Amino acid sequence: MESEITVHHNGQKAVKGQQKAVVYIDHREGKSGITEYLTELDAVVEPKQLLVGDFVCSDRVCVERKTVQDFLQSIFNQRMFEQLRNLSESFERPVLIIEGNQTQLFTDRNVHGNAVRGMLTTIAVDFGIPIIWTRNQRETAAQVFWMANREQVLEKREPCLRAKRKALTLRDQQEFLVAGLPCVSTKLSKRLLAEFKTIKRMFNAKEERFTKIDKIGKEKAKRIWELINSEYV
Repeated sequence: MESEITVHHNGQKAVKGQQKAVVYIDHREGKSGITEYLTELDAVVEPKQLLVGDFVCSDRVCVERKTVQDFLQSIFNQRMFEQLRNLSESFERPVLIIEGNQTQLFTDRNVHGNAVRGMLTTIAVDFGIPIIWTRNQRETAAQVFWMANREQVLEKREPCLRAKRKALTLRDQQEFLVAGLPCVSTKLSKRLLAEFKTIKRMFNAKEERFTKIDKIGKEKAKRIWELINSEYV
């Protein structure tokens, strides 16, 4: 006998008779209305204090949600980079959902279009995180639900608060360490390592050597060199 599929006014629910998908949702998302929409879709919603992301769909899938306004603000405060780095290091399949009218990315807050494109490129290329667009909270809830349903019901995976961090290669660890320096992006850390070959050589280099590397001017070279060579007080 085939399982019965019930249809909800927002879309399909899970297959009747199967387990319900569980979604761990960060407690700060409680006022967004997404909890109610997930419940309508027959998901089991468990508010948690998540250290990473906004929605945990399985042991490998975690979702960070940004409204269009949140996304534009992140261009100024750079906070998203830390959030996405933590997300990609903690979960095997991280996802970013941007919620709202896409055209507002290029019309609101007087942000230059190239800054928006640059941020999107960094997320997709440097972090390797897929971006899913939704129009509103209801669509976000539907997308999160189906990711959780697919992972748990079809793939037989379980939600996990303490996701196993991906095993970083030696190369990854070297890039991560160098990228922790001021004004050093992941892209620039790769250039520095390609130039010096080892972190030890880089740390022993003179200030003038840094200025010979593309995209590093005198001011940035000085900041990097001073951080490496100044005594801890």
